[in-house]
Amino acid sequence: MSEICEKCGLPKQLCVCETIAKEDQEIVVRQEKKRFGKIVTVVEGIDPKEIDIKDLAKKLKSKFACGGTAKKGTIELQGDHTEGVKTELIKLGFKEETIRKK
Repeated sequence: MSEICEKCGLPKQLCVCETIAKEDQEIVVRQEKKRFGKIVTVVEGIDPKEIDIKDLAKKLKSKFACGGTAKKGTIELQGDHTEGVKTELIKLGFKEETIRKK
């Protein structure tokens, strides 16, 4: 028997909670300089309770062929990927109006 989502009451295969949550996020994409002058792209503002941050980080790291991590509600990608991250987040279902670049 299939599992039921606690939030929407639909079976897990039909659950739309994550899709709805993607539309409500206020995401900030910025660039940061770390030790030894290394540049890191930081994605903030994603609620880890509603969206699987580790899975999202995995998809972004795979797309940009870079290393990175997901911790404390932020995603860090090695290198300057500010332009590409915004377009990729839009492809993944996030609204363009909710994504800001700093």
